[in-house]
Amino acid sequence: MAFKFFALFALVSAASAAVLPVAIKSIEYQDGPAEYQFAYSVHDDHTGDIKSQQEERHGDNVKGQYTLIDADGYRRIVDYTADEHNGFNAVVHREPLGQKIVKTVVPVAKVVAPIAQHYAAPVTKIAYPVQKIALPVAKVAIPVQKAAYSNNLATVSFSAPSLSYNY
Repeated sequence: MAFKFFALFALVSAASAAVLPVAIKSIEYQDGPAEYQFAYSVHDDHTGDIKSQQEERHGDNVKGQYTLIDADGYRRIVDYTADEHNGFNAVVHREPLGQKIVKTVVPVAKVVAPIAQHYAAPVTKIAYPVQKIALPVAKVAIPVQKAAYSNNLATVSFSAPSLSYNY
């Protein structure tokens, strides 16, 4: 039985080895220079978002411009270039707008919510006497912890090193 298994395994491996060189092929990509152009613009009067950009690339040289409206009412114009020799260079111009861009502001209703008042009950210190237990060998004092509470506590606890009481 083992011989049949090994024979079948050898037959399958030989068949897959014959098909394998045919299944692999190499893909060659052109290493040509990158070429692209794009442009976009946004003009939203409701929010005051006004901007645009355009850029083009030929090989390793990139040239572009973008504009936007600053918050102080000036238009910012940035002309930039980038190439392998000079790197990235940008020239920024600012020019005042002939008209003021007024952004509409939605008035916010001022609502004064009542503040919940919390009243704290006066803190009362409860002093419990120290119990003295007489032992035949020596006298030992067991201190009882003092508890401070307010009126809104549901339980009161007392504890000592050897004694614990809850109610």
